[in-house]
Amino acid sequence: MNQTTLRKEFRLTGMGLHTGRTVTVTVRPAHPDFGIAFRRTDRFNIVTVPALATQVSETARGTTIGSGRHCIATIEHLMSALHGCGIDNALIELDGGEVPILDGSARPWLQQITRVGTREQDAPRHLFTFTEHLRFENKDTGSVFEVEPADTFSVDCVIDFPKSVIGRQTATLASLSQYESEISMCRTFVFLHEIEPLLHLNLIKGGSLDNALVFVNKELGPRQLRRLERTFHKDASQIRVHDGVLNTTDPYFPNEPARHKLLDFVGDVRLVGCPLQGHFSIYKPGHKANASFSKYLIEYIKNK
Repeated sequence: MNQTTLRKEFRLTGMGLHTGRTVTVTVRPAHPDFGIAFRRTDRFNIVTVPALATQVSETARGTTIGSGRHCIATIEHLMSALHGCGIDNALIELDGGEVPILDGSARPWLQQITRVGTREQDAPRHLFTFTEHLRFENKDTGSVFEVEPADTFSVDCVIDFPKSVIGRQTATLASLSQYESEISMCRTFVFLHEIEPLLHLNLIKGGSLDNALVFVNKELGPRQLRRLERTFHKDASQIRVHDGVLNTTDPYFPNEPARHKLLDFVGDVRLVGCPLQGHFSIYKPGHKANASFSKYLIEYIKNK
């Protein structure tokens, strides 16, 4: 199979989750062997940052590549959509430091890629096929990643949040052909007790009940509801807790958190720099562990 890129460019504008700033992203076709790279156009000295795990500089609340004034934050959902659509080459330009959160999933990006279409290029795809079993553990996070030889890219994902309303969940992606219908629309999620301090410090300026599933482990009293009303700019009658989810919308799937973690992994593992063929079994994935695993794979592939 040959490499692919977009038929033409597209633009999306939205708000950054952490900065709250409006950013316009332009995704452009790129020539064969270019790979995927990001470029900030709001800087005087324009630097192109390749989408590689070796460029990851921060993983606290998303995946950030680059450093200093040229860093680009929260790239995982766009990277996931590009991977899910089989894009090998693309240049992503943005006039700010954070990719917009949009609806908290990869679906808006996938819809635009589908709208403009893709085209095959006159160059062979650099697909890496696993021929042996691999196991990688991140002791800091308790995450485990395993790879087995397979005829396609597939993922089994397990998340485990004991003593919470989420608990243990599983999700599966049998092949990238199922990505659009099974994974792309699944939104990011957080626990209310984790984000309350961040909201108080004004560190999630672009967060809302429209772009994340907010899970609640305890019953909310009138005082807390009034505070959330002010925070999310919603009328108290619009804020409800249903099956542990604080939101004005219901989850798309009972296991949407596990599916979203799988979505993030699809984006983060593409930071290896090439498409992969193998079956991945991942336990407790997260951006920090995903980045470490992708760096490990870069070295593994380099030595093969």
